[in-house]
Amino acid sequence: MKEIRIDREYILDMLFKLLNIPSPSGYTDQIVHFVGHELERLQVPFELTRIGAMRGTIKGKVHSPDRAVVAHLDTLGAMVRAIKDNTRLGISPIGSWSPRFAEGARVTIFTDTRSYRGTILPLKASGHAYGDEIDTQPVSWENLEIRIDAICDSKQEVCNLGINVGDFVAIDPMPEWSPSGYINSRHLDNKAGVAALLAAIKAIGETGVELPVDCHPLFTIHEEIGYGASSILFKDISSMVVIDNSIIAPGQNSSERGVTIGMKDSVGPFDYHLTRKLIKICKEHDIVHHRDTFKYYRCDAASAVEAGNDIRTALVCFELDASHGYERTHIESIEAVAKLITLYMQSPVGIHRDAQPLGSLEGFPRQVEKPFRKEGNLVQMPEEET
Repeated sequence: MKEIRIDREYILDMLFKLLNIPSPSGYTDQIVHFVGHELERLQVPFELTRIGAMRGTIKGKVHSPDRAVVAHLDTLGAMVRAIKDNTRLGISPIGSWSPRFAEGARVTIFTDTRSYRGTILPLKASGHAYGDEIDTQPVSWENLEIRIDAICDSKQEVCNLGINVGDFVAIDPMPEWSPSGYINSRHLDNKAGVAALLAAIKAIGETGVELPVDCHPLFTIHEEIGYGASSILFKDISSMVVIDNSIIAPGQNSSERGVTIGMKDSVGPFDYHLTRKLIKICKEHDIVHHRDTFKYYRCDAASAVEAGNDIRTALVCFELDASHGYERTHIESIEAVAKLITLYMQSPVGIHRDAQPLGSLEGFPRQVEKPFRKEGNLVQMPEEET
């Protein structure tokens, strides 16, 4: 495996372009076109499902057992649920996020034909009008509304603007780059992951290194609502590495710089062999890394397995503070993820049996077994790679 330089300027350029394309789950056509054009520029052929999930192909020396690396394009957002007599809009969330992070957000409302700007506000927004009640009203989506930046004095006039129940609402990212390397923004989950995957693809392509087996970069569009990678996988893919965010919080084992390897999320453990292969690569190439488990978390791996795909899955995370809020990561973490992915793409196949969906016991790997005694000596079974 060859260590390949990751283009930091490319990561930053891609990340800020991605952040400025609205893409709440269900409203992702624009970002699919953007990423598609970038894959064309990088000379990576790809195909789309009917609704826009993307599957690229980077040819390797052999066709199978294929690998995939996936990142999701969709983000959190909201939808208009009511048009009120006071000309404000009631909203409901798209994806799972707290209304406390919605208060004060600038937004874009997408109608059937055009868009309008607005602000999400609590029902009691002015201390001069409500006094201490602004601090005691419950934090809930029912207590939020959008103030529209358009001249309208009645519910009918709002309707005349073309605004309807069911219109999508995109939340402004407000990205900011710090000279210290920190990046603050909404929607770093998972546009930082997309930037890392594109940077890895670019690095592999520019170096011209030949991969040992076909690798498929995947871009899903419904991860935030639970079924991202359920429809883009095909039987030729035997293993899939998910790129997503880790969690910086008390009780977690992640750090705000480096890479976190997810061992388990709310759905269950990730594949034993694939996970330990990634950890081994980190150790051999001095990539700062941590292992962590996530209690309130699921990713594209869950939707893939729940859809019936018989594949090995693993989770590689860039570090993220305040996930699903106003998030922060560090450029070194995104670079580290991209570096790990380039090395994984180049890594040799360890379990050749995975090329066949069904087979005999021959070639099936072993995990570390309970030590047993044989002729007085303590014997422990070795680990294998995938």
